[in-house]
Amino acid sequence: MSVNDIIKKSFIENFSSADVKTMDVIFTLGITVLIALYIFFIYRLLTRKTFYNKNFNIGLAVIAVITAAIIMTIQSSIVVSLGMVGALSIVRFRTAVKDPLDLIFMFWAIAVGIMCGAGLQEIALLASVVVTVLLWGLSLIPVAKTPLILVIQAVYDDSQQEKILEVVSSFAKYYKVKSKNISKNKLNMIIELRMKDNGELLKAINKLEHIEYVSIIDHEGETTF
Repeated sequence: MSVNDIIKKSFIENFSSADVKTMDVIFTLGITVLIALYIFFIYRLLTRKTFYNKNFNIGLAVIAVITAAIIMTIQSSIVVSLGMVGALSIVRFRTAVKDPLDLIFMFWAIAVGIMCGAGLQEIALLASVVVTVLLWGLSLIPVAKTPLILVIQAVYDDSQQEKILEVVSSFAKYYKVKSKNISKNKLNMIIELRMKDNGELLKAINKLEHIEYVSIIDHEGETTF
């Protein structure tokens, strides 16, 4: 047997496996499950989506536990870790994350799994508390109110647009015509505006001649400062 073979054999024997106690595995996975459930409930409380995606929330909790198990497996055997790295390198995730808040929770769940799997449960607990305080505190910071969208449909004539804008300017501090379409004696206008009492504005526009439809839409999209 050559010297190289002896070195390779010694390396594999020393690092191919490490003692992993069953109680340590149970303790680590138990802590990870508790933090994962905590992330599950925090996501449910902080999310402001119109449609709550429960499957994504369940996935966050499961990702944390799976990541912890992977980290413990990598620590227990260098041979298995190399094989796992090769196996995970061929995995492709093509699901797009549309909400940045979802991306934050996903990284949080993965980070918790890594820290717990590495035996750093204290850091995982402290980091979870800090992240929760940061998310909750930042969500309470007031931002500019999103503008309203005024949709108007009327019979078109040369002075109709001027009459509508005159009424709007008397009620709204800020307004901007976002869209205007004219087709077959029909006028369709979309106006972005900021105001408090939109009921009186609707009544005033509706009193104008040749108004067929008027509506105000409130949205929760991006805010323009």
